[in-house]
Amino acid sequence: MSEQSIALRLERLPATRASWRRLALLSLGGFFEFYDMFLSAYVAPGLVRAHILTTTTPGLFGGQGIAGFVAALFAGLFIGTALFGFVADRFGRRTIFTASLLWYSAASAIMAFQTSAFGLDLCRFLAGIGIGVELVTIDTFIAELVPSAMRGRAFAFNQIIQFCSIPMVALLAWLLVPRTLFGLDGWRWVVLAGSGGASIVWWLRLGLPESPRWLAAHGHLREAEAILSRFENESPEQRAGEQPPEAPSTEHKQGRFAEIWREPYLVRTIMLVIFNLFQTVGFYGFSNWVPTLLMKQGVAFAASLEYTFVIAIAAPFGPLLAWLLTDRIERKWLIVASALGIAVFGLAFAQMRAPFAVIFFGVLVTLANNAMSFSFHAYQAELYPTRIRAAAVGFVYSWSRLSTVFSAFVIGWVLGRFGTPGVFALIAASMLVVALAIGGLGPKTSNRPLESISA
Repeated sequence: MSEQSIALRLERLPATRASWRRLALLSLGGFFEFYDMFLSAYVAPGLVRAHILTTTTPGLFGGQGIAGFVAALFAGLFIGTALFGFVADRFGRRTIFTASLLWYSAASAIMAFQTSAFGLDLCRFLAGIGIGVELVTIDTFIAELVPSAMRGRAFAFNQIIQFCSIPMVALLAWLLVPRTLFGLDGWRWVVLAGSGGASIVWWLRLGLPESPRWLAAHGHLREAEAILSRFENESPEQRAGEQPPEAPSTEHKQGRFAEIWREPYLVRTIMLVIFNLFQTVGFYGFSNWVPTLLMKQGVAFAASLEYTFVIAIAAPFGPLLAWLLTDRIERKWLIVASALGIAVFGLAFAQMRAPFAVIFFGVLVTLANNAMSFSFHAYQAELYPTRIRAAAVGFVYSWSRLSTVFSAFVIGWVLGRFGTPGVFALIAASMLVVALAIGGLGPKTSNRPLESISA
């Protein structure tokens, strides 16, 4: 038994009900991470209404505005992905998967009772650290559990479930943010709902196995063999089928972070850093600001929450539509097409005033955003070997978090001076950079084993 033979047997696994159930458990954890990440946009009007935050800030940077609230989360996400992404490589996918969920749930629960901008931002920062570690771990976990033939569908399935959190938080915000229940402002109930739900999911995920690839890479071959045998026994066809030839045993190689700066990973690392610096301008520039953008266009407070909820309903359908294309069309080109769609639809959204047109183009931006999201989450997890996958993904992904910290303030500044059209001009330019980086530098990954891609 060797690391190579574990990988070969994983490649032979069919898609079974049990494998989809494991993916569902992973995705339910991600559901509440996404819920917590995206609630900024939906509770922001309530925070402004409660006079805790302001819509804009007098200067480019400031902690009293919505931009500071958004930036606090992404500063935490940056720390979580850049500095702590490696912990899943060191201690295992399953352990960190569980610990990070408990961390962010506690931080969010405490945030629900804050009364100052500083308290809000501090709790948001701490929650961001846990969410950042969690999202890196989910991506690496999924990439390692499934064979290449279903990897695209696995990430699409994962993001369908995760993006269902967006209409959920939008609906709760629409119903609760304008109200006060039992002496608590509605926005506090929206935050508590996400924290409480994540705690429940923690119990469901205790039955998840460790990644056989991670176990094999760290020399725990007997444990990897036991888990893999259980996977194979879930499928009668796999039990009856011919086992792959035993690969020769090789000496375990310790992963080093410095590998991402050597070939064949150097160009991939540079490409993903550029990609992540710019993709968040479009993705979070819309999703975190859409109620505020609508209000800037003259839509009333309550109506902006209603419009936002209708737009948010489309969130899961982006990866659902992409499900039909993934594993058939090369992943890098799906990212390029989605980025260009965000640019075009966003520029159209900025010009709309009629309710139907606003919602229609808002839905199109959401679909393109979420198709790009599922594609790049799969893509960047495919480009590095198991021994450094979490650390590498955490590092390149952290640049998106750092970018969002500063772009939140830039978008707030642009919105105050150039309005919604200025914001979407910025988004369109950023999406063009994304398309050029991935289209020009990205390798092909669809239907290729992880070990082949990273060889």
